Amino acid sequence: MPAITKTKGDLGQAMVMADALKRGYKIALPLGEDWRYDLIIEKERQLLRVQCKYVESTKGVIKVRCETHDGRSYYKYKSDDLDYIAVYDKVTEKCYYISNFFLENGRASLNLRINEAKNNQKKKILYAKDFLEF
Repeated sequence: MPAITKTKGDLGQAMVMADALKRGYKIALPLGEDWRYDLIIEKERQLLRVQCKYVESTKGVIKVRCETHDGRSYYKYKSDDLDYIAVYDKVTEKCYYISNFFLENGRASLNLRINEAKNNQKKKILYAKDFLEF
């Protein structure tokens, strides 16, 4: 993994941690690198498994990778692997929280729209503003 990719991942995790702390949540870190999630966040006495991602939105779309790569193969996260994918977008400087409901039995990615679609499409659109709350 190139150093720049690791640095971006660390920044994404740090920004999600800062956002969770600002919201008054407690954070724990799993020991080791072989977990499907990066953080454990206590929210309302419930422990939630959170995978953190760093993205840079383009053309009004935040593309969220719902998978990981171990150097040999890709693994698509499933709903029972974690509770949330938390995404820090450098462009908007905001964190977005995607419930495991959207992962189903594994998907490679999903898109969060920052702006309305240019073709006025309304169906099956996920708006970033709907994922700001954790």
